[in-house]
Amino acid sequence: MSRVAVVTGGSGGIGFACAGALVERGYDVVLTARRPEPLQAAAEKLGARWVAADAADEASFAAVVADLDEVHVLVHAAGILAGTFVRKEKVETFDEVIRANLRSTFVTTAAVLPKMPVGGRIIFISSTAGRQGMRGRTAYSASKAGMNAFAEALAGEVARDGINVNVLVPAPVDTDMLEKVTFPMHTLQSRDVADAVAFLDGLHPSVVMPEMVLRANDEGPLAPEPILPEGYKEKIKP
Repeated sequence: MSRVAVVTGGSGGIGFACAGALVERGYDVVLTARRPEPLQAAAEKLGARWVAADAADEASFAAVVADLDEVHVLVHAAGILAGTFVRKEKVETFDEVIRANLRSTFVTTAAVLPKMPVGGRIIFISSTAGRQGMRGRTAYSASKAGMNAFAEALAGEVARDGINVNVLVPAPVDTDMLEKVTFPMHTLQSRDVADAVAFLDGLHPSVVMPEMVLRANDEGPLAPEPILPEGYKEKIKP
């Protein structure tokens, strides 16, 4: 019987890459995201199942796990990068970011835990902004710091059940989320994060690795070419 993995934010970017890595490892993968059309297309590319849902809404997300007897792995990659400096921030935007990034962390975990057996693994995709706040992205930084604290507390709760909690902390990853960034940057690729997920899945469940930090080389022969986000290109237009 196949082991089951649920991947949020699975219609593209990091979530899609992580789902692909788990399919390669033989998992029966269930993809979820809010928009049905790109989600279905992503699932068909991977040979995965899909259920459209809002990861921050408990009633909506319940449909993702309703027909699953067990969930062996949860990869929570859903989230948004939005917001600005506090002086300019609207409270509605702040709430939107906290909802999408932090409330969803609780909702997805609470839905999956009752179906997770001994040896299960929960992997949260966080950000270096949660370890060192990013100016102009206060809501995002707060949401990811909250995710990190949630994961640490959760790990203490579920260790007795034989469940591992891992936090993957990537520096910027070359996805559509970076379009509005206004400076060049050396970035990871989505596959780099997916490889880390595969590595964690390959660990024996008795091995504890609470956090893994990933970043791209920014100097020397192994440094990737910096990307030039659309926000940067707009900024330097004559």
